[in-house]
Amino acid sequence: MNSQPATLDTLKLIKLLKREPAEHKGSAGKVVLIGGAPGMAGALILAGNACLHLGAGWTILDMLDPASAHADTGQPELMIRLATLDIQVSLAAAKPDVIAIGPGLGKSELASCCLHAALAYPGIPLVIDADALNLISESPELLKQLQIRNKQFPGSTVLTPHPGEAAKLLQSTTEEVQSDRVKSIQRLVELTHSIVVLKGQHTLIALPEHPPMQCLAGNPGMATGGMGDALTGSIAAIAGQGVRHQINLWQATGIAVELHASAADSLVKKGVGPIGLTPSETILEMRSLLNKLL
Repeated sequence: MNSQPATLDTLKLIKLLKREPAEHKGSAGKVVLIGGAPGMAGALILAGNACLHLGAGWTILDMLDPASAHADTGQPELMIRLATLDIQVSLAAAKPDVIAIGPGLGKSELASCCLHAALAYPGIPLVIDADALNLISESPELLKQLQIRNKQFPGSTVLTPHPGEAAKLLQSTTEEVQSDRVKSIQRLVELTHSIVVLKGQHTLIALPEHPPMQCLAGNPGMATGGMGDALTGSIAAIAGQGVRHQINLWQATGIAVELHASAADSLVKKGVGPIGLTPSETILEMRSLLNKLL
């Protein structure tokens, strides 16, 4: 029987994000987020809003939906452009500090092309979520590409599956994943050689060199569409700032997981939720908590 994982305790690292007076947007990192297929553009916009409000210097959205690939008048700070089959060229031109892929990605030929390009981009932190995980679960070629990336650049990729996505990666069932979450995350780490966040009650985080840790914060109000997209954008934002603030991807992931859950708890204490709690409200509360902890 597995012993209880250690409790995640990363919020003290937020002090490393404190900015010097002369810092500029380049110091805060350039993040490219990829996703938003037709009918799912909101997922990428939520991830982008989280990235923006958690402090990334640039937040660029490569949107797969042509109808949504335009400036957002409600959030004009987001740099939104149309993703194309030439995405490898546009990524090389953008020179991002972090890439995040998956929110609303879908499983089209273009989605697969974008994922190949993200996995091929060397050296920088890469956050993989949602349909990007489903594509990997259905493609031995993509799984192999992920494994090779992690051997070349250890600790530079994080996967953020919910139990259903985890089950697909493990060729298992959601029930089996949930029956032994510690064993499941260990199997995911072994399979992918990645940092893994297994979302759910008491979210787990693990990597090849570190046993699983659990986040004790969080509440059932987080069980709503878009919460995972907000987490993806948050990890990307903190990792982007971490490039020049001595925070690695493992630490950035832990901070984002704990901050995300703590913000949801804070809102519930204020009477916002748990029923009806939204990702957009959670993002703003995360920003508030982060700045209080600097």
